[in-house]
Amino acid sequence: MAASIALVDDDRNILTSVSIALQSEGFVVRVYSDSETALKALIENPPDLAVLDIKMPRLDGMELLRRLREKSAVPAIFLTSKDDELDEALGLAMGADDYITKPFSQRLLIARIRAILRRTDARAQPEPEENETPPAERIIRGRLSMDPARHRVQWNGKEVTLTVTEFLILEALAQRPGFVKSRDQLMDAAYQDDVYVDDRTIDSHIKRLRRKFRQVDSDFKAIETLYGVGYRFAEE
Repeated sequence: MAASIALVDDDRNILTSVSIALQSEGFVVRVYSDSETALKALIENPPDLAVLDIKMPRLDGMELLRRLREKSAVPAIFLTSKDDELDEALGLAMGADDYITKPFSQRLLIARIRAILRRTDARAQPEPEENETPPAERIIRGRLSMDPARHRVQWNGKEVTLTVTEFLILEALAQRPGFVKSRDQLMDAAYQDDVYVDDRTIDSHIKRLRRKFRQVDSDFKAIETLYGVGYRFAEE
């Protein structure tokens, strides 16, 4: 059965262009230009994933998600017109799964949607029996613990909330500690479906990863930069 996607944005041009792109990829799409109408519809008939604009009149995307989270755990991606780190931090704390800055590539949005739906499907699977092999083994690297099946990360026992993109970049680094990953390799790990992103996008994600880990450990230094080459995870 095709996954259903709800688009909530007061910009009708975005609603039209994105809905056409998603429908061409086989998704069932519902569009809403009014966030209050969208909230009622999303609670009564939850989609598989919601894409929410942050800057909307009357009821903005963050308040919409806050109210939605009282009734539903539907995955959500925020769209915003500027790269506002405070907005990102608040959005992720409220339970958003990812965050994309306008203007954005429709192929990038589709890739993020598919990645989140895959993670959601994995989390919905029952716990494996004791004698069964889990679908994706945890990654333990010193104080780092990653659970790919449930998209959970801990550092020194403390939860670190990451977007799907950040998780995939960290996973690529942690799988082979001490080995350098170039920006191209990290792009391949985090952006599927041949989505092209600028080198600086990977650098920005690395900065955000470090910042999030330093919120739980001010001495975090496990992600190292090799200038002109790439990044590596240094296992303690």
